[in-house]
Amino acid sequence: MKIPQDLKQLVAASRALGSDPKLVLHGGGNSSLKARARDVAGRTLDVLYVKGSGRDLAEVEARDFPALRMGPLVALKVLDTLSDADMVRTLNAARLDSEAPTPSVETLLHAFLPAKYVLHTHADAVLALTNQPNGAALCRAVFGPDVVVAPYAMSGFALAKTADRLVGKQPDAWALIVRQHGIFTFGRTAKEAHDRMNRAVAMAELRVRAAGKKIKSARRKSAAPPLDEIAPSLRGAVATRAPDGSWNRMVTDFRSSAAISAYLDGADLRRYASAGLATPDHVIWTKPKPLILDSMPADPAALPGSIRASVAAFAEDYRAYVARHASRRAEVAKPLDALPRVALVPGHGLFGLGRTSREAKIAADLAEANVGVIGAAERIGKFAPVSEGDLFDIEYWGPEQAKRDRGAARSLPPLQGQIAVVTGAASGIGAATAKMFADAGAAVAVLDRERSGAEAVAQTIGGIGLGCDVTDRRAVQRAMAEIVRRFGGVDIVVSNAGAAWQGEIGTVSDDILRKSFELNFFAHQSMAQEAVAVMRRQGTGGCLLFNTSKQAVNPGSNFGPYGLPKAATLFLVRQYALDHGKDGIRANAVNADRVRTGLLTDSMIKQRANARKVSEDTYMRGNLLGEEVTADDVARAFLHLALSPKTTAAVLTVDGGNIEAALR
Repeated sequence: MKIPQDLKQLVAASRALGSDPKLVLHGGGNSSLKARARDVAGRTLDVLYVKGSGRDLAEVEARDFPALRMGPLVALKVLDTLSDADMVRTLNAARLDSEAPTPSVETLLHAFLPAKYVLHTHADAVLALTNQPNGAALCRAVFGPDVVVAPYAMSGFALAKTADRLVGKQPDAWALIVRQHGIFTFGRTAKEAHDRMNRAVAMAELRVRAAGKKIKSARRKSAAPPLDEIAPSLRGAVATRAPDGSWNRMVTDFRSSAAISAYLDGADLRRYASAGLATPDHVIWTKPKPLILDSMPADPAALPGSIRASVAAFAEDYRAYVARHASRRAEVAKPLDALPRVALVPGHGLFGLGRTSREAKIAADLAEANVGVIGAAERIGKFAPVSEGDLFDIEYWGPEQAKRDRGAARSLPPLQGQIAVVTGAASGIGAATAKMFADAGAAVAVLDRERSGAEAVAQTIGGIGLGCDVTDRRAVQRAMAEIVRRFGGVDIVVSNAGAAWQGEIGTVSDDILRKSFELNFFAHQSMAQEAVAVMRRQGTGGCLLFNTSKQAVNPGSNFGPYGLPKAATLFLVRQYALDHGKDGIRANAVNADRVRTGLLTDSMIKQRANARKVSEDTYMRGNLLGEEVTADDVARAFLHLALSPKTTAAVLTVDGGNIEAALR
């Protein structure tokens, strides 16, 4: 289908705006074009191309702009009121293509404005000016008489009517600023509208830079506890128990910068951080206010309880907020959960929290944007956002909630909210396991001695890749600290890294045997021990999974240097299950055999086949099923154990059937 040239220009201008995080974030903002188009009957109609609801301006394409008949839209101007349901029905019915994206909730505003091109952003600098007690006068002084300044009104019909009335009085206006919400710029061309957006933002930024006031710093009585103790305790505090006894967990995304530190050090932090948001649009991801952890005990043992108490107080406050405003919206029949989505920690930084790493990142991005806007507003004067009731209206507005839920699966992925660590994951079994766990919804940390390989696998699954020599305890500690910083903790460890040393046990050197024990036993112990420390801080149990190999129970000729530490690791599995079942931590093993990996190479397959005096194919298929075992088969076994909440101290065999290696 041929794309009209003016629509191409709108797409280009929209992407340019979306690429700047100081203008829009995560589906915020929108844009439109008034043009002519043909319907299926070949009739030429006046239409409005407008960005689909929730679409990201940075990545929009022509198909993300549904074309709507202008007639039914402008006909609504004569109405004094319009229900949300009727507005949504009218917008959807006006689409030329019924399968096109749902139009933006601000479609009517775009339709009522006379300009051909309309661009809308939540520019940080503009928000810093509009979120002031004297915001209207300040905006008129900064932008001049040719910019319309409107009072805050909720997106939808009310805002469209306000814009139509005010812009109608100033037909030469080149922009509309809606207080505590954002800015719309107009143009005969996409370039003109875009240039005007840049001009307005530059004017606002100049005024922000001219502010000489500084946020007054507080004198904190004591330093905050270490981040690697706070993050797991926070994750544990926001985890909830499902009816079946399983845990619903969250992932975190941590941020720190000079601007965040200055904001968190403010003497009036609780006032301005709890006052509201830079723009109400953020509320669906961040909640109306953050959790502020500005008074925590230095004693690590008391920290989890302290943070749980703070989260409980936050939840009680949120439920009271819902009760205060429940009569405003019918959607409150099913209140949202009362858990925080942003946590502020003076002395460290801020956390975004979400059911997935994507949601956590969105919350952290928006929280960081709020830090910038509120900090700038405080330097100019005093941050004065929309009322609590106005925030509530957006948070519980059906069209806004739909943005968050769009694309969500009807049934949640089984590992959603869980953080998995896989070692030796740059290839083979580790890479297959990392991918399978990510597909099951986990946030995955990919560890390997070769950092580039770990990063390559992580990039394909949306995880993080870290270089880590698991035989170096300090390297393991650094990796675990980074995982805690990036995701907030750990719930599952797949200790998979290993290598196969060979040699006749009566003649093999101590050096080879010790090297094998370092990697095939002590590295498993190091990884498990560090993970258990994090899991205990979280207080929500955990799962330790080990690759033990059939060599642990069925040694092969000249394979003692590999089999001996594997046998010790099998006992290690049982010991962890025995000692840490009281912590809700499960420990299980996968007993795999003859899987083509970086460990079992073609060369080694040939050697082992010769040692058993069989062909290479017979060696690989030498099991009861006559089937070669793959890395995916082993990964599936790890996933099965991770999803078995009442299974611990178990060994799951994946070898196609090998009676000699069967456990008694």
